[in-house]
Amino acid sequence: SQSEQQILSSQLECVQSIRNGVLEEAKCTESDRVTLFPQQGSGAQTQTRSALRLLQVETETLYNKWDSEDLYVTNILYEREVTKREVTGAEVTELVWKLCLAHSASYETADLFMTLVFELRHLSLEALRALWQRSSFKCRDNWQPLIDALPSCATEACVVLMKDLIASGEVEEDKVEYFFWSFTFIPNPTLGMIESLAPLLKSPRASQSCFLGVTALIHRFCSAHSSCGVVPAVQGVMRTLEKFLGGDCTVQDSEHLTKMQLVLKAIGNAGLAAASLAPALSSCAALKSHPMEIRLAAVQAFRRIPCSGGVSDLLSQVT
Repeated sequence: SQSEQQILSSQLECVQSIRNGVLEEAKCTESDRVTLFPQQGSGAQTQTRSALRLLQVETETLYNKWDSEDLYVTNILYEREVTKREVTGAEVTELVWKLCLAHSASYETADLFMTLVFELRHLSLEALRALWQRSSFKCRDNWQPLIDALPSCATEACVVLMKDLIASGEVEEDKVEYFFWSFTFIPNPTLGMIESLAPLLKSPRASQSCFLGVTALIHRFCSAHSSCGVVPAVQGVMRTLEKFLGGDCTVQDSEHLTKMQLVLKAIGNAGLAAASLAPALSSCAALKSHPMEIRLAAVQAFRRIPCSGGVSDLLSQVT
């Protein structure tokens, strides 16, 4: 029978004594029998007895928050010790090599990748460009650690390098989209980032992620700089978008319609910077000869523009 063929059989019995909700004693007996040849009845057996007894109950000790100067209140965002030493391009190149050699699904790889991201933040643009020349190779599994680490770097130098790689066509299309979407999450965008990325909007091959990623970056920049509307780089992006509108958002065919919807969505993304386009948006929404999709997209483009920025004019024209 099946039971006769079983090699290992185990049994565990425990007796617990509980008084007033507190475990006072626990006695356990564990038996294990290994039968190598069931037909011959040969094998080995072990028996283990253990006992756990409550010795004493101590009164509750209140925690004194002043016991240690090393304790502090913080949020749950990931923290990493700031690197005080100077990071060199050669060290980062060696780090990329280690990532290639490490097992893809290991704690070592995760730690190395995080180290790579944080060390990239210490490199200048010139050092990053030199690093790319040395470390743009693919690992055995077709992985490029540097390509995946750049979007998490979030420094101006990293953004400029990503722009250079996009413009030169040195990265695959799916990675280009990955780059653009990462711009949305940069916490502290700089003027240099906007100046670097603005020319990409004028490219005939500019994708949806390009328009939305760059304008989301501008929105975050303007949230920290109230006078962003007079910044030349921001004005340049807005002029590029305004040129696409053509004054009143007139479209010729379905392809142009799709492009116009994208531009209007990008204008809505830009927020405060788009206040200067309020008159053009009002015209786009007011013309009843326009497709309903265009008129609705023009209205939605006001979503981040302050009420003082021409919203009253819009209401008077579309009602």
